[in-house]
Amino acid sequence: MADQSPRPGFGVLGIGAAACAVCCAGPVLAFLAAASIGTLIGVALFGMFGLAVAAVAVIAYLRRRSGRQHPRSAAVPVTVGRKPNA
Repeated sequence: MADQSPRPGFGVLGIGAAACAVCCAGPVLAFLAAASIGTLIGVALFGMFGLAVAAVAVIAYLRRRSGRQHPRSAAVPVTVGRKPNA
């Protein structure tokens, strides 16, 4: 009958893989965290820029609209007559 014991080289390979995962987990997580923070900052800046552009557009629209409205003058009587024939 054949021997059922595992080959001796695979134990070292498993320990090496576990050590690699433990050693590389910190830098990988740090990279992902930095990428996430960078993404959040980018989204926030993009949102603030969009808000600033929208605010400028609304202010320009309101100023333009208020410039079209003429102030109403007090009601004064106006005489309407015919032109003299010359």
